[in-house]
Amino acid sequence: MKLFDVYPINNITITRAKGSYLWDDSGQQYLDMYGGHAVISIGHSHPHFISRITHQLNQVAFYSNSIRIPLQQELADKLGRVSGKEDYQLFLCNSGAEANENALKLASFHTGRKKIIAFSKSFHGRTSLAVAVTDNPAIQAPVNQTDNVVFLPFNGETELDKYFSEHGNEVASVIIEGIQGVGGINPATNTFLQKIRALCTEYKAIFIADSVQCGYGRTGLFFSHDYAGIQADIYSMAKGMGNGFPVAGILIASFLKPKHGMLGTTFGGNHLACAAALAVLEVIEEEKLMQNALKTGEFLMKRLDKISGLQNVRGKGLMIGFDADGELKDLRKNLLTNKQVFTGEAKPNTVRLLPSLALRIKEAEEFLEAMEEEIQFMISSPKLVNPA
Repeated sequence: MKLFDVYPINNITITRAKGSYLWDDSGQQYLDMYGGHAVISIGHSHPHFISRITHQLNQVAFYSNSIRIPLQQELADKLGRVSGKEDYQLFLCNSGAEANENALKLASFHTGRKKIIAFSKSFHGRTSLAVAVTDNPAIQAPVNQTDNVVFLPFNGETELDKYFSEHGNEVASVIIEGIQGVGGINPATNTFLQKIRALCTEYKAIFIADSVQCGYGRTGLFFSHDYAGIQADIYSMAKGMGNGFPVAGILIASFLKPKHGMLGTTFGGNHLACAAALAVLEVIEEEKLMQNALKTGEFLMKRLDKISGLQNVRGKGLMIGFDADGELKDLRKNLLTNKQVFTGEAKPNTVRLLPSLALRIKEAEEFLEAMEEEIQFMISSPKLVNPA
């Protein structure tokens, strides 16, 4: 049987991981500045993470949501304290797409409306509603396409005002990433997020803060939307929530009332998932990783700003992007091939950095040194000229 060929694959097989480093099957070491799409939040193979999951595995790995699972309430209590959202409710699921899917559905249940506002360059997942609010027609099957979604310009306050003034009473929800990830590390402005909050309140629409990639402490605050000083009605979470274990969820404002059967999941909130998520929060709190993300991120951005050839350095904490085009268009590929450094990309020419929140300054310096060397080589290497 063949694997369904939908992923561009680097010819690398990772067999071991620790902290911010990976090793392949030949023993070659790599520096991980991408965390497997922002998933590794506390570092690879963290001993507390391993211990928590192993202990739980030796007790019970799984049973369904038809029984009481005290770990779910323990996770909710811990998440409320660490995030500062203790007056919210928690629904657990398995992936970011599923979190956004449930958030959008819940908003429609509550309002009785169908219209959803999303934004240019958005990415919210690949399930039916989540991909419908993703601004990429190439990954939308015909069955995903719907007239219920309107895409407005990201950070476009005038266009948002106009749409609400004309259609506000039809809007079920507005969904927005605090910092767009796949879209290219584009931060939402504080005033734009505040505008969304005000309009959703005025027209009784639901404000959904997609925090799948930009949340969970990555930017130095628990949710990047918190920088705007506003409260969303629903926050979606995944990626770094389980440090590699599939777990996700939505935080739901108290005025949104549950009803038996309105949402559901087989695997969401299972014993192992809760153990993994609790381990992550315990390490984030104990090791002050949000503070570390802010400090190390500021160090990286200041240094990146000084590197010739890099353009438009942007982001918050350890969610950083910069543009590398022209002579440097192959920088990301060359960093992996020549310097054994994993980074991410956003088309057409953005390099994305999403390392563990535990990234140390010395590891950031190692990355910067490797990149400066590679840039110097790329700029100064002689170009082959075909003979006349």
